[in-house]
This record gives sequence, structure tokens and C-alpha cells, in this order.
Amino acid sequence: MTFQVVMKRPESLTMREFTYCPGCTHGVIHRLVAEVLDELDMRENTITVAPIGCSVFAYEFFDTDGTIAAHGRAPAVATGIKRARPDLYVFTYQGDGDLGAIGTAEIVHAANRGEKITTIFVNNAIYGMTGGQMAPTTLLGMKSTTTPYGRKAENDGYPLRVSEIIKETRGVAYLARTKVNTPQDVRKTKEAIRKAFLAQVRGIGFGMVEVLSTCPTNWGMDPVKSLKWLEENMVPEYPLGVFVDKVGE
Repeated sequence: MTFQVVMKRPESLTMREFTYCPGCTHGVIHRLVAEVLDELDMRENTITVAPIGCSVFAYEFFDTDGTIAAHGRAPAVATGIKRARPDLYVFTYQGDGDLGAIGTAEIVHAANRGEKITTIFVNNAIYGMTGGQMAPTTLLGMKSTTTPYGRKAENDGYPLRVSEIIKETRGVAYLARTKVNTPQDVRKTKEAIRKAFLAQVRGIGFGMVEVLSTCPTNWGMDPVKSLKWLEENMVPEYPLGVFVDKVGE
């Protein structure tokens, strides 16, 4: 009897078990990144830049060389690595608290300069690792530990639409917003991640994918409800789509 392997652990993932909370979709996004690294044969020449936040241990899950950046500075660190070693592929894996708050300047200017790096931006609308505080992407009316009565525009401002800001910069080669709460969306997200990396492989410019993700623990709901909540609440605030595509097929 012969067997055909239809699915296996990507070579670009280590054997370490994920430490994310049950229902968190960071693990799904990690696997998609790893699959793309495998399929593009990039693993041996890739550097992962991990930020501060839930994704701080990304360097332990991706079987690539890697480093940690200070809070919000992952694009700056990635820029330095890429300029020093243009023969390597460099990507940052960042959450909304890291990228959209203290790291706003870094991501905007890296995109505007057209740095040939790739950013995977995970937006779950809250600070996850540090206890569920309001993030720049927290929705209006959404409760957090720092907005116990819900986010109010007059006090806290409006949710920050990072991709809409980035798309106005001139150095962007690929930019998309996706989600991973359904199998169809998982496939679409993988294609977007592939194109963001291809922008770097082909030397076109900066590539970023914003992925709408869940945080059942800090949202205070079970994993199934969190998938539905994302669809009903986050998607209207953060419309999906491809904003910039200079990569083609």
C-alpha cells in the first residue's frame, strides 16, 4: 500500500508548539507565511524581525534566522538589515499595537521610501499581550481595559486605518487587507502574502498585508463567536481588498 502526503508541517516552521491562546488566528497566519517561504524557496536566505507584543516569539516559530526589535521599530531594523545585506529577504511580523501606535512613523516612512522588505501586519483591534488595552485599531464602542465603557471618538479618536494611510505613500509595491476567519479567506490571505514577498523578491518595493485576526481572550468571547464578531464588526470598519499591486501574476 502506498500513501500520498497531502499536507505536512512547512519546513519554515520549527517543531515548537504554538503558545498563542486557543482560538487566536496568529497560528494560521504563521503557517501561511511559512508555506509561502517554502514555496518560494526563501527559507535559507530569510531574516525574521520580531516585534514586541503577542508576536514577539515569532523568531522561535519561524525556522529562519531572526532578531527582535524594540517596540515599534521592526521596520527600521528590517531596513538596516536589508540595506546591509540586499541579498537576503527580510520580513517583519507585527501586531496593531506595535505597528499602529509606537511604530507608526517607522512603517509609514519605510513604505514611503520603498524599502524592499515585507511586513505582515496582524490587526486584532486590541493590545493582546499586555492585558487588553485599547489599541489604535480598537473599534468605536469596543470595551477594553482602558476603555471599560467603550471607545469614544471624542476622547480616544477614531480607529486607525493603517492600510489606507500606507496606500498614499509612493514606495508601496503591494498592499492588501485580508482576513482568516473562513477557509476561503485563508486561501486569499496566502495569495496576498505570496505577492507581498514577491514584491521583495523582484526588487519592486515595499510589500505589506494587513490581516484581520481574532483575540478571543481579550475580546471576552469563545473562539467561534470571535470569528463571527470579526466578520460582523471588523470588516465594516476595515474593508477588505487590494490597495496597491505592482507585482502582477
